Amino acid sequence: MKALLAACLIALPSLGMGKPNVLVIMADDCTHTDLSFHGGENAKTPNLDSLANQGTLFERAYLGMSMCAPCRSELYTGRMPLRNGCAWNQGTSRPGTLAMPHYLTKLGYRVGIAGKTHVKPDSVYAFERVHGFDDNCVREPTLPHDLAGVREFVSRDAAQPFCLVVALTEPHVPWVMGDATAYPPARLKLPPYLADTPATRQSFSRYLAEITYMDGQVGELLDMLEKSGRSGDTLVLFTSEQGAQFPGCKWTNWDSGLHTSVIARWPGVVATNRRTRALIQYADVLPTLIELAGGTPDPAAFDGTSFAAVLRGRSERHRDFVYGMHNNYPEGPPYPIRSVSDGEWHYIRNLSPEKIYIEKHLMGSDEHNPYWDSWVFSSTEKPRHLMLVERFLRRPAEQLYHTSADRFEMTNLADDPAHTATKARLAAALDKHLADQLDPGIPLDTPAAFKAAESGKPAYPGKP
Repeated sequence: MKALLAACLIALPSLGMGKPNVLVIMADDCTHTDLSFHGGENAKTPNLDSLANQGTLFERAYLGMSMCAPCRSELYTGRMPLRNGCAWNQGTSRPGTLAMPHYLTKLGYRVGIAGKTHVKPDSVYAFERVHGFDDNCVREPTLPHDLAGVREFVSRDAAQPFCLVVALTEPHVPWVMGDATAYPPARLKLPPYLADTPATRQSFSRYLAEITYMDGQVGELLDMLEKSGRSGDTLVLFTSEQGAQFPGCKWTNWDSGLHTSVIARWPGVVATNRRTRALIQYADVLPTLIELAGGTPDPAAFDGTSFAAVLRGRSERHRDFVYGMHNNYPEGPPYPIRSVSDGEWHYIRNLSPEKIYIEKHLMGSDEHNPYWDSWVFSSTEKPRHLMLVERFLRRPAEQLYHTSADRFEMTNLADDPAHTATKARLAAALDKHLADQLDPGIPLDTPAAFKAAESGKPAYPGKP
């Protein structure tokens, strides 16, 4: 491990050379289009609105899997899910994988995490645990938070830079935090991928209340940072993580699942009130932090590359493509999906289109999903509700969306002859990526493959 780490960090500067502190604030299951600065029409988020005005908003940021464990593993390792080993929800990264604590500690940082982890093993994710935020995303209600632990971590040693991840548990289900009376269900504007039933509106109201509750925590963290005196030399990164637990968001490869929000603020370095269309992926974050810390990330060690030039305003381009995958087991029966986007167009390949898609948390008998039954029940009388149920359950082998013009991806253009060339271009890019990752496709989304990966001896280990 030491030899590999040395190879990954070619340049190791001395301390005090302008290294930023880093504060990463993660929401949990927050669909990016529900935030006002991404076009959301409901949620009140004054602190995030202010943060976006104080920094740069990435309009085209993506993660590799719209599930908690895989996307967080991608963020912390700079490697795509199959390559780091966590290619299933509840999955485990391969022992020996290097992650954010290894790299940034070598560069002189203290590296901690507060709140939710949902990544394993500890040897890979060797963060210092910082107390004060609930680590259980399904606790009802969420435990009261306390800023004392993060305040101590941030203020502990002014001579040593810090990197702190604060992983909040809102707006993950159960939606029990915040004031839902601020969002009268009848007044809400539902996105078009949701069936308009009273149960959906009640759930969406509670979900929006949790977004506002999460926003309040963001405000408290930023205020704490300001009062600590470290705000001026700290890069703040906010991310909304994956989409919410509604049909068409989390656990899918639609844009509402894989597209995330990223805001960056670094006074004097990152431009204020700026939007960039540069295409970035979660795997790019760690190489970026390594470069900003003065190291040189080895391209062979990561699937991501540094977008430091975009942060500094020297470029408006980064990637050509971002990639997504979905292995449905153990969230439901196998239903593998792969996808690619260039930020303008999005191509999705469903590897088992002859099957119906089932996600047990959304469709099973559970207090967290009271709306699904209302969709099914109303589908006999309401053609649109039937269309939405069928859209979720039955998917064609290929889907192509002009996402920039159809942001909720309601019109599949895969069979339109006018877009044959676009589909072929994206399909070729996806094929190249799958070959690079040594992705076997259908055999990966099986109980046997999942259990083998959990044992530490994966049947399909992917790219080393």
